[in-house]
Amino acid sequence: MIPLNLVDLQILIAAVILVLGFFCVLFGIIVLITRGYTREVRILAAQTAKLGQKGVAQEVTGLVSSASELVTAINQLVRTASGIGIFLIFLGLSMLAGGYWIILNIDWAAV
Repeated sequence: MIPLNLVDLQILIAAVILVLGFFCVLFGIIVLITRGYTREVRILAAQTAKLGQKGVAQEVTGLVSSASELVTAINQLVRTASGIGIFLIFLGLSMLAGGYWIILNIDWAAV
C-alpha cells in the first residue's frame, strides 16, 4: 500500500477535482457548440413554417396545429441542449473553484 499523509491526499483530491472540472467545462462548451441550433434543426423549422403557411392558405386546421406543435418541440429541444451545456459549464467552474480552494488550504509547511 502507498503511504499517503494528509497533504498528499489533499493534493491528490485537488488534482482530481481540477481535472474533472476542466473536462466538465470542455464538455459543456462542446454541447453548446454541437447541440445548439444546428443546420438540420434550422431546415426542419423552415419546412415546418412553410407547411404551416400552406395549411393556413388551404384552411386545414389540423395541419396548422401539428406544425405549431412541431415548432414548439424544436424550440424545447434547443433549450434543453443549451441548458445541459450551461449546467456542465457551471458545474465545471464550481469544481475548478473547489479544487483551487483545496490547494489554498493545504499546509505547505508540512510538505
